[in-house]
Amino acid sequence: MKLRQFGFIAALLLAASASGSGVMPPDTIAVREPVASVSVVDLDGVADVDFGDSESELTRRGILRTDVDACGPTLAGYDEISPIFIEDRLVLLWAGDPVRTPEGIAAGSPVAEVRASYPTIRELQAPQGTYRFDGLLARDGDRAYLFLHDGQTVRKVIAGYADWAHRLFIEGHAPC
Repeated sequence: MKLRQFGFIAALLLAASASGSGVMPPDTIAVREPVASVSVVDLDGVADVDFGDSESELTRRGILRTDVDACGPTLAGYDEISPIFIEDRLVLLWAGDPVRTPEGIAAGSPVAEVRASYPTIRELQAPQGTYRFDGLLARDGDRAYLFLHDGQTVRKVIAGYADWAHRLFIEGHAPC
C-alpha cells in the first residue's frame, strides 16, 4: 500500500470517527423502552384481552387483526403474542420475548427460575424422536402457564386454559 493510499484511508477513518462523536442534540438520543411497557401475560390474558373473549368481539373492538401478513389473527399492539381460538373463543396466548408472566418469566429465562417461581409445576416430557421441547405446566385452577424449554432455557411461554395448554403440548401444535 502506498503512503498516499494509507493517508487517504486514515483521513476517511478520522472523518468518520469525528462525525460520530460529540454531544448529540437531545431530540436524537435513543430512549430505552421503559420496563413498564413490556407486555405481561397473566392467567386472565393481557390488558383488554381476556381468555374466553370471542373472535367477533375482539374484532369489533379493533383488538383482533386479520389484515396483517401473519399465520393467523394477531392482537393489535402485541406483536410477540399469537392468540389461539377454539370455537370462536380465546383459549391460549402463545407469547415470545419480551412478554413476561407477572413473576418475570419470559422466553430466555432459566428453567431453574421457572421452578423457583412455580413450586407446584408439572414436568411434561416431549415424545422421543420428535424435535419438540419439553414442558413445564404451572396450573392454577382451570388456567395454566405452559413453559416450553430445552432443558436449560425457556423458549416459549403459553398461557390460558389448563386443559387446552396440556392438549397443545400433547398434540404438538403451534400457532402456525
